[in-house]
Amino acid sequence: MNHTIRLATVAALALAAATAQASPRTEKNMSLELANQIAAAGVAACTANGYAVAVTVVDRAGTVRAVQRADNAGPHTLAASQQKAFTSASAKNNTLAMMEAAQKNAAAANLVHIPGFLLLGGGVPVRVGNEVIGAVGIGGAPGGHLDEQCAVAAIEKVKDQLK
Repeated sequence: MNHTIRLATVAALALAAATAQASPRTEKNMSLELANQIAAAGVAACTANGYAVAVTVVDRAGTVRAVQRADNAGPHTLAASQQKAFTSASAKNNTLAMMEAAQKNAAAANLVHIPGFLLLGGGVPVRVGNEVIGAVGIGGAPGGHLDEQCAVAAIEKVKDQLK
């Protein structure tokens, strides 16, 4: 009998602990409105510099929220922008920095084998404080560093909403 009471007590305590840890998480995420604003700002920033690009904005899980493709942007720019955005959101890092790290570190070079990853400049995480809520990927400028400049400019355009 005493053993049964002990088992019941242990089970009740375990259930209580599991219930306390299983409470829902609260996360910030990329809204459709914000994603559309970033995509439009990215196209505008690159267009102002004479680059025809595609811009993809993803949420924190790497799911596409908005895509815009400038007139005359090549068809390959869509896939490149999506993969850059996915890579940046997943790794919570700029893809240009990841590319540079992979060039210097043989172990990091294996990142190119992760499905969906593209280690070229142009993917930049979107943050609220230190929390990554998504990412923007841009493809089509004549260099990943130029894609990244446009992505940074797009995020800068909406910075007041990222608080």
